[in-house]
Amino acid sequence: MINYGEELKYQRTKRNKTLLQVEKDTGISNSNLSRWECGKVLPNIDFCVTLANYYGISLDELVGRDFNFKSNE
Repeated sequence: MINYGEELKYQRTKRNKTLLQVEKDTGISNSNLSRWECGKVLPNIDFCVTLANYYGISLDELVGRDFNFKSNE
């Protein structure tokens, strides 16, 4: 599974968006976005939903969830 912060940054940069542009479009502060992308803090689910909707992707995609990942059950 990819690091969630790396995935957040990937989703933003693949759309050629700056932190300030995402802040302007979503109302989420760029300082929060930066901390999430650096893996310093986990975003809450409400922010994740906002970003997934903004990028037009699922929550699983937003956090880099790998559907092929098998747990040790």
